[in-house]
Amino acid sequence: MFSYQGAEHLLKDKVILITGASAGIGRVAALTCARYGATVILLGREIKKLEGVYDEIEQNGWPMPAIYPLNLEIASDTDFIKLAETVEQEFGRLDGLLHNASILGALKPISQFPTSEWQKIMQVNLNAAFMLTRELLPLLRQADRASVIFTSSGVGHKGRAHWGAYSVSKFATEGLMQVLADEEDGVSDVRFNSINPGGTRTAMRASAFPGEDPHSLPTPEDIMPVYLYLMGDDSAHINGQAFHAQEPGQPEPASCAS
Repeated sequence: MFSYQGAEHLLKDKVILITGASAGIGRVAALTCARYGATVILLGREIKKLEGVYDEIEQNGWPMPAIYPLNLEIASDTDFIKLAETVEQEFGRLDGLLHNASILGALKPISQFPTSEWQKIMQVNLNAAFMLTRELLPLLRQADRASVIFTSSGVGHKGRAHWGAYSVSKFATEGLMQVLADEEDGVSDVRFNSINPGGTRTAMRASAFPGEDPHSLPTPEDIMPVYLYLMGDDSAHINGQAFHAQEPGQPEPASCAS
């Protein structure tokens, strides 16, 4: 497991937007960032679940979060432009962006994969992340040492039969991260990295492996150290790197230099 202990106020005064913040890893990441001092923007499509995360943050006395309901499956350029305008009006900058929202889709051979499902998975896992990052990039550039984290997967590093559009979307996510990292290197203080959470006790994992004992897996809380590390300033020199939350003792990679 990735080992890191952040300072108590590691994310103090930072504004961080998290997609898919209503459940699973996104929910825990939102609570963790808030506990370390961040003002968190909770983005998701299920308002009641987002309100539950909001209430939990408020009850703990952490910085007051914000809720931004958005269905990434049907979101357009206009929706992301409006989101960026709202963040600018309310906060003036953005210090962190965690692309956590993803959908798995059916596990079946490519030869049997429906086009409509392929497009839906690509929209949520890849296209939405591209559009959101593009529109928020000016706000990220206005922050000191902003961090963008993309969520990858083991099947985004090595293809696996029957993982279809999900696997391909994660390969593309790694490519998007690397292109952005190279484009912004030496141009701004925005850094881009990815995290492969590994097998984690979430609803998505259970749908992919219904016969697996969930208690044999680490919880989202267990893998938070790598998220904290990449979102905080201790990783200000890390850019364009792929992290694996459950691999022990990863050395600090060199920054992405052209």
